[in-house]
Amino acid sequence: MLLMGKSRSEGRAIAIGAAFLLWAVLWGQSAFGGEPPVKPVEPGVAARVDGQVVTLDELEKALAPQLAKLQDQKFQLMESKLEDLIGERLLVLEAKRRGITVEELLKAEVTSKVAEVTDAEVTTFMTQNKARLQGDPAELRPKIRDYLREQKVQASHHAYLAGLKQRAKVERFLEEPEPTRVHVSAERAFTQGPKDAPVTIIEFSDFQCPYCSRVIATLKEVVRLYPQQVRLAFRDFPIASLHPKASKAAEAARCAGEKGMFWQYHDLLFESQAQATTADFKRFAEQLKLDVKSFATCLDSGRHAVAVAADVQEGTRLGITGTPTFFINGRLVVGALPLETFQRLIDRELRRSSK
Repeated sequence: MLLMGKSRSEGRAIAIGAAFLLWAVLWGQSAFGGEPPVKPVEPGVAARVDGQVVTLDELEKALAPQLAKLQDQKFQLMESKLEDLIGERLLVLEAKRRGITVEELLKAEVTSKVAEVTDAEVTTFMTQNKARLQGDPAELRPKIRDYLREQKVQASHHAYLAGLKQRAKVERFLEEPEPTRVHVSAERAFTQGPKDAPVTIIEFSDFQCPYCSRVIATLKEVVRLYPQQVRLAFRDFPIASLHPKASKAAEAARCAGEKGMFWQYHDLLFESQAQATTADFKRFAEQLKLDVKSFATCLDSGRHAVAVAADVQEGTRLGITGTPTFFINGRLVVGALPLETFQRLIDRELRRSSK
């Protein structure tokens, strides 16, 4: 037994010694020409190329527009889900107060109060959506009835929840994060509103884009509602692959701008998007009582083609892929958004500037 214990002790000592020897050999290889030790990564460095570093700051600036979109999408998702969770919590509390289940509560307050879908409603829907509906009308009618019924249930559910929220003490603490901002210049743009306005909206637009046309009324309302607080700037981003005549339209607007009539010409172009020939552009100038000969000389010479191309290049650098695209104090916003969205963003910027 004694000899066996001694051999085990010696075995452990030999194993430890072998492990130590192996570590010493490996360390020696690293120190004397083996694998080089890993250099610690410097803070704020994303990559190193032949000694030249690419910083995280560079990376974020290069992706600023895309990161701004992701940030907005994340907040919108969280805000939407928060409202869902608040609604679910209110339903549970109300059902508990009444001593019934949530299913019983919804049946009593939502589904039982929804009026049946009439034949006239089904017929009206089919008439209004005739171009989009495919199939036998007789087979479509029950499906459309179910769809309209579901729409009514959802509307009733929304209205009931809105009432519960009004009666309950609901406090929301979810704050919108400080948005990613991109430096965009308005110096070469055509503008409306005071230069020192606390909010600058820079629009990149295409005179042949239907969505850009739709947002015109909204932007006019923004300018009317915020005459001293908002400066609106227009920059060109004609998408030649979709609208081959948009670049010439942009040049024409700049020719009108030489005579102080940019915005009036801008409105004519958007009102008459189907009329986009050079002859049309010259006729618009005549409508505005511009010097037609001078305008024609400007347009035919291509004097503003370089400026239009420069705006496109700048927009591409900023990551713009569609129009209209806006930068509200450097915050990226895409699409023909409703007035309420612009108001929310402008009011947020005004609160920020007053702090």
